[in-house]
Amino acid sequence: MGITSGLVLYAVIWFMTFLVILPIRVETQGDKGKIVPGTHAGAPENHYLKQKALITTGLALLLWAIIAGIILSGVISVNDFDWFDRLPDPE
Repeated sequence: MGITSGLVLYAVIWFMTFLVILPIRVETQGDKGKIVPGTHAGAPENHYLKQKALITTGLALLLWAIIAGIILSGVISVNDFDWFDRLPDPE
């Protein structure tokens, strides 16, 4: 795996992790009872975005290390996903 593919893999893992963590512990305006006129009651009052970004960064780094380790060790390769025998045999 090259540097570019490693960075792309980390970015994909980071955004997927961020989208999973984003809705956790959101306090909406409806929950607080302070609905600003013209906004939806489900609009976030406290979103804790900085903490979620830091947690996402750490968790994505851990997941990236595990996945990159599996890819670099050769335990799983592209040929393992060749269910229709379209790729040439590895040498």
